Amino acid sequence: MYRRPRIIPCLLVNNRDMVKTIKFSEQRYLGDIVNAVKIFNKKGVDELAILDITASKEDKGLDVEFLKDIASEAFMPLSYGGGIKNIEQVRELFSIGYEKVILNTSLVKNPEFIKEAVGYAGSQSIVASIDVKKDFFGRTVCYVKDGTEKVNINPVDLAKQAVKLGVGEILLNSINNDGEMKGYDISLVKNVADAVPVPVIACGGAGKIADLKAVLEEGNAHAAAAGSIFVYYGSNKAILITAPSEQELIDAGIYIND
Repeated sequence: MYRRPRIIPCLLVNNRDMVKTIKFSEQRYLGDIVNAVKIFNKKGVDELAILDITASKEDKGLDVEFLKDIASEAFMPLSYGGGIKNIEQVRELFSIGYEKVILNTSLVKNPEFIKEAVGYAGSQSIVASIDVKKDFFGRTVCYVKDGTEKVNINPVDLAKQAVKLGVGEILLNSINNDGEMKGYDISLVKNVADAVPVPVIACGGAGKIADLKAVLEEGNAHAAAAGSIFVYYGSNKAILITAPSEQELIDAGIYIND
């Protein structure tokens, strides 16, 4: 039997604006995220990930009304990450329609909270987000707080720690490749995916359908997340909310044999 791995638009928000970044900086305003969600409904995307990129570093709470507006328009599974620090926020997110929560800074700063979230919601609903940047010497280093705080641990070891805490998935994002649209960091993804028993969602760098295929096949990712490929069109990066059709994915061979 053949099945297609998940292809996931990853949408970034900053003060309710939908934005796109390059290497976690150089923000570009894209428009209203609720309108984008409506378009993705029509496109039939597998699921959506919403990340508030300033929530942790600015120590903001959940913008519940805004997140409700997004969830009310979404007909696909939703995950959210950004500034989640306690179990009450986790409960709130599930109560308004989110199916998964994505935890990044807490993975390093408060691992006991990760255990508590898993105990409350189950492993399948808790995603560990690991942001990775290569240093001057080519070594991979993890960051938290939207890539602003360096953590003295490599991504493979952090992924293993996340699994021990009970998370059910890992969202692995390359800061170096973010927004570049030149392909994923295949070796990074493969190193992490081969080291842990839970699904790894690759993110950072997709510019074309072939990049999705490459990270799934060569990087052993279980799912491919992306931003630019879903919000830009053409070499001039005109803003266009879109998604590959099922036929395009079939033609690209993005199916695997179970």
